[in-house]
Amino acid sequence: MRVAMLAAFVLAATAAVAQTPAPTPSAPSGPGSWLSRDTADLLVLDKVNAKSTAVTLKVGQAADNASLSISLRACSVRPPDQPIDSAAYLDIKDSRAGAPGFHGWMFANEPAVNMLEHPVYDVRLVACH
Repeated sequence: MRVAMLAAFVLAATAAVAQTPAPTPSAPSGPGSWLSRDTADLLVLDKVNAKSTAVTLKVGQAADNASLSISLRACSVRPPDQPIDSAAYLDIKDSRAGAPGFHGWMFANEPAVNMLEHPVYDVRLVACH
């Protein structure tokens, strides 16, 4: 009986989460306010052939790079009285079945905090402006 009740609860919670629309990203929170910018510079590294490609995107724009599709949803910088840093909210999808993707904030000065974990590609935020 307990297992059936738990299963029903999990299914109901999963259905509620699946119907919730994705929120519009806002600037990362923390000390000082982040300032919105409209352009991000990214660096895409193909680890197989050691080729890097610079990609510049405007907020709302998407670009294809090999099998990756990269969409920029937001871009922010710290205010002038804070240490220099940029943050970009990215959606990265690989067209190959089963390949990992990324959805979230990437930080220029802390690339390992939130990164695309992909066997072939590295995507790195260089700056927002």
